[in-house]
Amino acid sequence: MTRVFITGTAGFIGFHLAALLLDEGIEVHGFDGMTDYYDVTLKQRRHAILSGKPGFTATQAMLEDTAALDRAVDACAPDVIVHLAAQAGVRYSLENPRAYLDANVIGSFNVMEAARRHEVRHLLMASTSSVYGAETQMPYAETMKADTQMTIYAATKKASEAMAHAYAHLWGVPTTMFRFFTVYGPWGRPDMAYFKFTDAILNGRPIDIYNHGDMYRDFTYVDDLVRAIRLLIDAAPERPATPADIAEGDSLSPVAPWRVVNIGNSTSVRLLDFVEAIEDALGVKAKRNLMEMQKGDVPATWADASLLQRLTGYKPQTDMRDGIARFVAWYRDYYGV
Repeated sequence: MTRVFITGTAGFIGFHLAALLLDEGIEVHGFDGMTDYYDVTLKQRRHAILSGKPGFTATQAMLEDTAALDRAVDACAPDVIVHLAAQAGVRYSLENPRAYLDANVIGSFNVMEAARRHEVRHLLMASTSSVYGAETQMPYAETMKADTQMTIYAATKKASEAMAHAYAHLWGVPTTMFRFFTVYGPWGRPDMAYFKFTDAILNGRPIDIYNHGDMYRDFTYVDDLVRAIRLLIDAAPERPATPADIAEGDSLSPVAPWRVVNIGNSTSVRLLDFVEAIEDALGVKAKRNLMEMQKGDVPATWADASLLQRLTGYKPQTDMRDGIARFVAWYRDYYGV
């Protein structure tokens, strides 16, 4: 039986991925620090659901605790490691940048060391669409240069990509980096805009809409995202014999079994249309507080997900309005409103 070690299983994406794998009969060991960046009760509820599924075990500790991480990985002896745990949030990185260095750089290094020691079949690590930074050519393709990060959060994620490439080259660890595009859905993170909008609208508070709503995002439904990760687990990169062996449009490294893959819906949606979808699902109009662009934010994101489709045959396709309706239904049920 395949054993998968997942960091961040009490988090939004890690929870959904672990549930998907467990339902397939795959053994999963979760590792999560249960930090209080947002409601810990939500994280505990996610882990409680996973604990009710056969094949799930978990360790609660921080990624920066090298000894605890090593003990957990050694006990699991995984075939595959999926590293999703991170200090997330673009805006919080303006307030507490050190948390991002500790979790996203030191923590990721510890995971890479564990993957190297165990010679795992595949190491998969979460990055972010934020690494594209000031790039204005869209849709974003993995082969574009991404050297203009605009927040410490994005910079730490780019650093983890670079470190992972070095490990793949030096030690032959097959590594896939994901660049996620604005993930949303049930059991989501309360710091995300759609979650905050829903809470504010239901409670009669105004919502803050940056850049006067003239922003665009490639919203990716969480079930689509974790299905893509599941398929990529079985698509481990191989070091090419020569650079000429790399297909056009493939981000595969010429010197390492390493590539980066966008996971997005391949549709750029205007923020105001997103707000309208939430209003329609709730049956309530929002009080809109139109604001200037926030520091470190970008006006648009849009994924070219053709490499994902080429590697897996899969293309995320959940319609934004359908996904929002599912989130709102979950929200009403979870909070009893």
